[in-house]
Amino acid sequence: MADYYDVLGVARQAGPEEIKKAYRKLAMQYHPDRNDSPDAEAKFKEVTQAYEVLRDPQQRDLYDRYGEAGIRRGAGTGFGMGGFGFADAFEVFMREFGSGGAFGDLFQERRRTGPRRGSDARVRIRITLAEAASGVKKTLRVRLLDRCERCTGTGAQPGTSPVTCGGCGGSGEVRAVQRSLLGQFVSVRPCPECGGEGRLIESPCSECGGQGRVQRERRITIEVPAGVSSEDFLRLSGRGNAGPNGGPAGDLLAAIEVVEDPRFERHGDDLVHNLAITFSQAALGARIEVPTIDGSAELEIPAGIQSGQALRLRGRGMPRLRSHGHGDQIVRVLVWTPTRLSSDQREALERLAGIEEAPPAPDTKEPGFWQRVKQAFSA
Repeated sequence: MADYYDVLGVARQAGPEEIKKAYRKLAMQYHPDRNDSPDAEAKFKEVTQAYEVLRDPQQRDLYDRYGEAGIRRGAGTGFGMGGFGFADAFEVFMREFGSGGAFGDLFQERRRTGPRRGSDARVRIRITLAEAASGVKKTLRVRLLDRCERCTGTGAQPGTSPVTCGGCGGSGEVRAVQRSLLGQFVSVRPCPECGGEGRLIESPCSECGGQGRVQRERRITIEVPAGVSSEDFLRLSGRGNAGPNGGPAGDLLAAIEVVEDPRFERHGDDLVHNLAITFSQAALGARIEVPTIDGSAELEIPAGIQSGQALRLRGRGMPRLRSHGHGDQIVRVLVWTPTRLSSDQREALERLAGIEEAPPAPDTKEPGFWQRVKQAFSA
């Protein structure tokens, strides 16, 4: 995919109006109903996708910082199965141009009377952090509009066909001309006989009642890739609701919800684990087994470690989505102070108190936790 700014022919500092103006010009130029060249549809989709990203300040900021990877990771255009198709581009085009003018009327008429793309369906998938780390397949029961098998989506009883509406001649709309002192006015409204469909079903299908679609519960298996977060969603192209008049199905959008794991805090691809150790372990050092997202690992605690210091386990974090490698697991060390002491413990601590040195004066510029994490990464 070329740079979105190059696709629209605008500078990176272009304002919203300049971007919109460039899109409208290119969309009119490349729309397949106006351009017969073989690559017109591809160019139309390309300029529309570029416009959809650059018109939205949040999406544009992600694109400027991270490129297409940032857009796929965000919630705007999704990632994975499906992507941005011609139906999506057409919806954007109709939103921008509306039904005003001859060009808008042409597309509005075609969309009303012909097969139309079905609506998108949305589901939510709850997974654990461990499942997000390994990837998982989830099977859901979803109620969707399916094409009627008896009439194959036409809405007419088998052996019959819909007929062109005589009231509007198949256009789906009727026009009325009114004259006044100010001139001639033309009003357009949906045809009352066919409801704007441009056709009539004289013998409705007994299965769907003439709708061409029936609601059914469907079992859908969705493969969730490793590394997803609650900011991601999956787009399954053509798995949504069937379209009216035998049109193609919309998409199924699966929003991901990763349930929090009490053992870890997630920060992008890195995981943070709080590890409580005793004073003797902090002073003398120790080797301690700590939990990881895929099992456990042995961590060496250096002698003299301070409470709040960060250690790391390289490559033991979350897998990187659409990339290779893993993040790190950061272990935040917290020195535990007992609240109840046995007589032996009290006696030992009293002996220590008599010989230990006074602690150094606190450093008012002591780094915070994430600064310590950066120091651990640079070690």
